[in-house]
Amino acid sequence: MEQKNIVATIYLKNGQAVRGIEDHTPLADVIELAKLYNDNGIDKIIIFDLSDDDEEHEKNIHTIKNINRNVEIKTCAGGNINRLEDIKKFIYAGCLQVIVNGAKANSIELAEEASKRFGKDRILVSVENVDFVFKHQAKMNENFHELLVLNTSVLDAIENITDVPYVVYFEACDYEKIIEVLKRSNTRGIAGGFLNDPNTNIMEIKSQLSSAGIKMDNFEPALKWDDLKKNSEGMVPVIVQDYRTDEVLMLAYMNEEAFYTTINIGKMTYFSRSRQELWTKGMTSGHIQYVKSLTADCDYDTILAKVSQVGAACHTGNPTCFFNEIVKKEYVEKNPLKVLEDVYEIILDRKAHPKEGSYTNYLFDKGIDKILKKVGEEATEIVIAAKNPDPEEVKYEISDFLYHMMVLMAERGVTWEDITQELSQR
Repeated sequence: MEQKNIVATIYLKNGQAVRGIEDHTPLADVIELAKLYNDNGIDKIIIFDLSDDDEEHEKNIHTIKNINRNVEIKTCAGGNINRLEDIKKFIYAGCLQVIVNGAKANSIELAEEASKRFGKDRILVSVENVDFVFKHQAKMNENFHELLVLNTSVLDAIENITDVPYVVYFEACDYEKIIEVLKRSNTRGIAGGFLNDPNTNIMEIKSQLSSAGIKMDNFEPALKWDDLKKNSEGMVPVIVQDYRTDEVLMLAYMNEEAFYTTINIGKMTYFSRSRQELWTKGMTSGHIQYVKSLTADCDYDTILAKVSQVGAACHTGNPTCFFNEIVKKEYVEKNPLKVLEDVYEIILDRKAHPKEGSYTNYLFDKGIDKILKKVGEEATEIVIAAKNPDPEEVKYEISDFLYHMMVLMAERGVTWEDITQELSQR
């Protein structure tokens, strides 16, 4: 059995998350909601654009770009798709897939054009009945990667027509029915309103489905508690690190119950030596640590936890518990991405807070045409320098080019995260 997915749905109205297609009651901050889905075990997010006009559509596109800047899981967008350009906008906004509406008359023509342009792996279709699938059964495999089936009662009929895999939308949480559907070979996953609820424990759902024989993307430890060496108190120290920045956040301890609770719920859980009780980080403060990885050291007596930290890790309100400096030696930062991010931040600061005599501000003042001219000139300088056997000149010209490119990025609102995300998808 292949791994099954848990899919969340975000509905966008005027750039904000709302309750549903018909109910436009605003929900929590959409970026924070997307981050929560990213961390709590959701495998993919489907985003529906509910815009009524072009201005609102552009606002929703901007929100989708911001969502994709803040999550690592797959996103798929749909809604307000009338031409190939609309599909392209979603893909350029960072969505790996786009979903067309099977109820629209031109959906098959759009899908054919889009699958040729972007590949069928990026094209999905939503269906509520068998009409679209039956009418276009000869073209289904050629143009669609997946179906979003909005009505569970039509699954048997769809399977008799096509073998294109599908995600099934459930109106309510019915474990018996969900398990039956997920055991079908053509089912890729489930979606539903109950999965969108921020209070739903997705890792717990995955654990229950795993117990029923469904293969899920949840934590299956390669090491057991008995494989670890404990200290005199029967515990193992845990060093906690931010998974994005690698900043060390805190040190805590686990006993066996904390170890398996952490794995089962996907949230860092420790044993408090002072209170002599189990505690899941953030249950009181809201500063939850979502597990990204757990790794034992060479002696199996310490765990390194990489986490997505919500809020501050330290009870003092500091981002990290390690802030009391003892000694420090200045050094030149050599981490490539850190250097590029630092320079980019300086450029952004110049844009926000102009400084007299700054060359960066001179470029911003002259505008996009001047910036583009300099980018073109510096690219040409690299070509010329590359003909010279001395690599030092190439190094110098590439540095100049990267600086001017970052000025262009800042002018157009493109970040290094946008670039690295795009590269990671290629």
